[in-house]
Formats: sequence, C-alpha cells, structure tokens
Amino acid sequence: MYAHIVWFDQPRTATELAAVDFARTHRIEPAVATVPGLLDFYELRRADGSGMVIGIAETEEALHAVREAILATELLPEEDPALLPGPDRVEICPVLVRHDRAAIYAKAAVS
Repeated sequence: MYAHIVWFDQPRTATELAAVDFARTHRIEPAVATVPGLLDFYELRRADGSGMVIGIAETEEALHAVREAILATELLPEEDPALLPGPDRVEICPVLVRHDRAAIYAKAAVS
C-alpha cells in the first residue's frame, strides 16, 4: 500500500474552506470514485483551516491515477480558482505497517 500526503500549510478562511468542500463533493469525489486501487482518503483540518489530505491506495500507480483524474477535471461554473490554491507540499510514501484494529480486538476477545 501507498499513502499520498497533501499538505495545506496556510490558514484558510471560511469562504476558502467552503470552496474546498464544494470542490471535493461535486468535482473531486466523483472524479476519483472509479479509480481502481484507491482504498480510502482522510481529510485532516486544523481550526485555522490548514491541514492535509491522506490518500491510501493499493499501489503507487493508483495514486498517480487519482492525481491525473483530479487534474483532468474542469472547474465547475460555481468554482472560483482564487479560492482553491494548490497544496504546499505533496509526498507519496509506502505504507510499512497497517494495524487492523478489528482483528486486534477479535484476537484479544478470544484470548
């Protein structure tokens, strides 16, 4: 498995966050919904609007396909590009360990 970590280091306003949420819901999620190998993604957000998105995929190629799918989308008429600055940093890392908490709990219950 591989993780794609996308950092948004700068504080973002409520208007910018609303634009990000709209883009995610109406453009990005539909674009990546059919990309094979994408397992999950998490959006982490601090009180000031900065944060990161972590995508988890079966392969590094799947993460590249996710990026290509997102970049292939066109902004919707309701979207203002000024409210959607790109990330500050992007990194892909292999996932070395995955802890399946349900399996851990099941094993503990049997013991």
